[in-house]
Amino acid sequence: MRPHRNYPRQPVGWGTFTEAPPPVVAPYVEARPADWLLLAILRPAWAYRLELSLIVLLAVAYVWLGGELGRQEADRVIVAAAFVVALVGWTREPLARSFARSHIRRRWALACRHAELASRNDRVPWVMRCALTRAGEQLRIRLPAGAQVPDLESAAERLAAFLAVREVRVSRDPANARYARVVVLRRDPLADPAPIAWPLVKAGGCSLWEPIPVGENEDGNQVTVTLPERNLLAGGEPGAGKSTVVQVLIAAAALDPTVVLTLFDPKLVELAIWQGCAHRLVGPNVDEAIDVLKSLISELDDRYLTLLANRARKVAPGDGLPLHLVVVEELAFYTNGPDRKASAAFSVLLRDFVARGRAAGMVTVATTQKPSADVVPTYLRDLFGFRWALRCSTPEASDTILGRGWASQGHSAASIDPTARGVGLLLQEGGVPVRLRSCYLGDLDLADLARRAEHLRGTVQSTTPTLRLLDGTG
Repeated sequence: MRPHRNYPRQPVGWGTFTEAPPPVVAPYVEARPADWLLLAILRPAWAYRLELSLIVLLAVAYVWLGGELGRQEADRVIVAAAFVVALVGWTREPLARSFARSHIRRRWALACRHAELASRNDRVPWVMRCALTRAGEQLRIRLPAGAQVPDLESAAERLAAFLAVREVRVSRDPANARYARVVVLRRDPLADPAPIAWPLVKAGGCSLWEPIPVGENEDGNQVTVTLPERNLLAGGEPGAGKSTVVQVLIAAAALDPTVVLTLFDPKLVELAIWQGCAHRLVGPNVDEAIDVLKSLISELDDRYLTLLANRARKVAPGDGLPLHLVVVEELAFYTNGPDRKASAAFSVLLRDFVARGRAAGMVTVATTQKPSADVVPTYLRDLFGFRWALRCSTPEASDTILGRGWASQGHSAASIDPTARGVGLLLQEGGVPVRLRSCYLGDLDLADLARRAEHLRGTVQSTTPTLRLLDGTG
């Protein structure tokens, strides 16, 4: 374009289309016909290429049919074809999805221009791929030359405001800095109050070596956890659903008759349903908990001697050494109790067990309301490779569970609705926190699973226990 001081400011835009970007004002520029042709005709035509292509195809078909069959017959054929496309699912749905993707691409380009993300040569982040999900869309974005992903991240709120959506999340492609993954959330798919049934609730048995389904993510996909060689720490405020998470993991272990269960429950009632399946059930007695931990560490040492004798580095399926699942409910009760000496001894023993138990096939799952350093020592907390953060009161509390820095990157359990029980963020080793809703097991489901697990383990009681009244009669 040629600079011309005598010309007023000329608008440079796409025209008057509904989804066209706002006019960009270029100071003292004489707009050539070629510029108007590109900006007002060619670019909007490219943005609506799908719709225009279908219109051209329909017009060509109509003209051809009119020449072959006559105008009236061509009208009937075109109307009949339109009804077929609209009524038949395998033609209607792909076409509707294509129109939706085309609309999303136009809205995204317009949002980027409003957010001032266009480059000097008027290029905007380009949608390479668009996948529709039940919560919104997932986009693969290619950045124009000179742009970077942090620019897109800083404009996430402006993009969300223009698109009128719940949230826009941006993450960098780990393999290529020019690409970004953008998640457009139009609604919260995990806010549905209907509980998610556990897929194994009617299973006759399972293996703890296999992945355990624990919930569904925002895309409706199943989320699994593989416990061998891992340890899991779940945290969150009271009522967030920590016990629900633990019950699912215990149920999977109980349905594997080879797994040895050791349960620490200071309230006794949370895990009492599994007392017929557990090798040991420890209550609100720190001294007893220390003794049980010492026996577990003794067995751990014996296992390593067995592995040494067999020149093996770790326990593997089929080698005759069963998996152990150790569950500690309300970890703070044992690590931060009134008896400081006993609590410190328990913390040191548990740290040794968690640190060395992975290769020996001994898995630890613990829950706490807030695993801060004064409640759970950092030398113990940092040994848990899997972190599950349920609803927290502050972003700092969420970072205490997941690790420092995740809240600033948009992964904060403090943003979870307090009424959404079971919704949380699961961080698996080397990954990114995944927002999910855990499966739910009601009291009847738990009782049925416990009875089934007892039959598998051969620990069914021969007689029904008698409930005694508080006065000792009955």
